[in-house]
Amino acid sequence: MVRLNKIVRAFTREGARAVRFTPEMELKRALMNCLLWEDQFYEDGVAIADRIKSLVPKVAPAKVAQLAIEAREVMKLRHAPLLVIREMARSEKHRTLVADTLAQVIQRPDEMTELLAIYWADALGPMQQRKRQPVSAQVKKGLARALTKFDAYQLAKWDRDGAVRIRDVLFLVHAKPKDADQAKVWKQLVDGELASPDTWEVSLSAGKDKRETFERLIAERKLGGLALLRNLRLMQIAQVPREIIAGAIEAMRTDRILPYRFITAARYAPDFEPELEAAMLKSVKDHVRLPGRTRLLIDVSGSMFAPLSAQSEMTRAEAACGLAILAREICDEVEIFTFSDRVVKVPPRRGFALRDAIISSQAHSGTWLGKAVTEIDRKGDRLIVFTDEQSHDQVPEPRARGTTVNVASYQHGVGHGAWTRVNGFSEAVVAWIAASETALN
Repeated sequence: MVRLNKIVRAFTREGARAVRFTPEMELKRALMNCLLWEDQFYEDGVAIADRIKSLVPKVAPAKVAQLAIEAREVMKLRHAPLLVIREMARSEKHRTLVADTLAQVIQRPDEMTELLAIYWADALGPMQQRKRQPVSAQVKKGLARALTKFDAYQLAKWDRDGAVRIRDVLFLVHAKPKDADQAKVWKQLVDGELASPDTWEVSLSAGKDKRETFERLIAERKLGGLALLRNLRLMQIAQVPREIIAGAIEAMRTDRILPYRFITAARYAPDFEPELEAAMLKSVKDHVRLPGRTRLLIDVSGSMFAPLSAQSEMTRAEAACGLAILAREICDEVEIFTFSDRVVKVPPRRGFALRDAIISSQAHSGTWLGKAVTEIDRKGDRLIVFTDEQSHDQVPEPRARGTTVNVASYQHGVGHGAWTRVNGFSEAVVAWIAASETALN
């Protein structure tokens, strides 16, 4: 006889007893760290995407919409929220929220074409030969509203070759322009007559002198923060004067740039570490502080050193370092530790010096989180753990205020009882800890 009345236990990939999450929590874990279809250390990208698809209909529609918006606006993710919306469109109880959610999530013109590519991805064969499923009315309404957000420059910048073009979106949804000027822009889009945008990609692909191009774009403030970080090495090779580059870094906006972006830039342009560090720390100067004593515990086990994506050399350990750098700045008193097979105390340095101390603190081997928590948790102190939650051993409840910041999308994770859970590697997770404590006081 089959026994039905039994407890189904969950375990991490390393064997520790794991928490069984509600569908909403499981969706949040899978979504908030998800670079869609990119493999992680223990799971491949297809498995993670399939789990997201299966979870959407199990979660209340308003909660799903909220998670998609949070993933885009707070965690700065682009593709994963679009997959969530596509799955909302399949569900009868979720689809009524699709238009509003889609209009808010889409923040770049090319995200409209990416949404349609995801929408039609289930068909067989090359995209050009697929029998495309009719697009739902709610998706069309959301796309039509999103289209009105963008001006001629944005449309020209992101109208790239592909199976789906922005003008295809316009034909599909029959959007109404806001005014006569927008109607004129849309006609130029359809006719292929939009003026080429003045971007570094366009200028360099046209064969223009690299040094002159970068100097002009910097002088005219037409090189955005991410473009600046991504091109530091290229500007050095082109012999753009150091003082011009340094000035651009000092003047750049940092409010929409994740901490790990600065760490990546410093890897390829180490000469600019001082300026990059100053820019990274500038974004936290007005943060709410964490009063009292804090202990930071950073996972440096082997699984934390897998790249975030196939195109990136950035690892989850370095993303955790970015969060630790920010946390270091807003804590009144702080002690910093790493764990793998053992626990190592790290000097409470600032900026990139802290990153170096964390990464080089010990060998990157097993994941004994439970042992580490037992060793360093101290009654009366706040404990913040940055980890992918794949521990070998059971993790005890915190003695006081314990928060686990999960930086991976794995299905199961550790930390029972009184642990507070935060998912993601945006600077917003540290701000959330501060804000949640303020709300409780």
